[in-house]
Amino acid sequence: MIGFVGLGNMGGPMADRLIEAGHELCVYDVVPAARERFAGSAALAATVTGVSTADTVLLMLPDSAVVERVLLTDGLLGRLKPGTLLVDMSSSDPARTRQLAGVAARHAVTLVDAPVSGGVAGARAGTLTVMVGGPATAFATLRPILDVLGSRVVHAGEVVGAGHAIKALNNLMSAAHLMVTSEALLAGRAFGLDPRVMLDIVNASSGRSGSTETKWPKFVLPGTYDSGFGLRLMVKDMGIALGLQEATGTPAAVSAAALAAWAEAAGALPADADHTQVAAWLMSRMASDEQGSGTC
Repeated sequence: MIGFVGLGNMGGPMADRLIEAGHELCVYDVVPAARERFAGSAALAATVTGVSTADTVLLMLPDSAVVERVLLTDGLLGRLKPGTLLVDMSSSDPARTRQLAGVAARHAVTLVDAPVSGGVAGARAGTLTVMVGGPATAFATLRPILDVLGSRVVHAGEVVGAGHAIKALNNLMSAAHLMVTSEALLAGRAFGLDPRVMLDIVNASSGRSGSTETKWPKFVLPGTYDSGFGLRLMVKDMGIALGLQEATGTPAAVSAAALAAWAEAAGALPADADHTQVAAWLMSRMASDEQGSGTC
């Protein structure tokens, strides 16, 4: 049996795919409606410790603080059977993940990290990229489960936290792409260019990225801003990545500037803002600047 904790935007579709593939699940989410959706297709745990009978437990939670609360404060780690494989698929801090792996080892539990990239659409389609940090033996054991969730499952490194490190760095790059893409496309639009024509040109040129190929066409231009990944989660991941850069003494001037801009957007937008709304925030700033520069 697989225990699955965290049935939100990403976790819910991932659990669906595992069930559809024939895996037996015991699921838990702090939101009753999220877990009750699985009534009839999975065992429902009344508390988080209810998943402790599983041989493999997957966590899809917002951050390290929630992971630590679930495992330590709420007591899940202490209830897991010796030999359990515990998989943190959240976007967590790699340094804290390493520390938690040491605590888990004292309980005879193996903790590995396996964060994902690909968004809600990838979770639903089973096309996520899964980045696994931990021993090769644990990776081999997990592979049949992770192959259900992702079209690209990669062993990021033998060291626990390797997956979380590359996930944070990936999101830093993704966020920087989206910010500079939005600034550039808005400049082109102000000059009189059609954003769709600009995207067609850029996507056949060296400036293309996930932002030009997916985020702007699917979420920004239609004005839906519903990628399913929160702006504040992006800022959190960027902060983790910048901390990793600072800890390793690597240059990070552009990274720091990107984080500062995103943090400003987070302060101006609603708490539940989708990360693609950073483009709308830039548009509103342009409109404010234009109004402020008017003369009588």
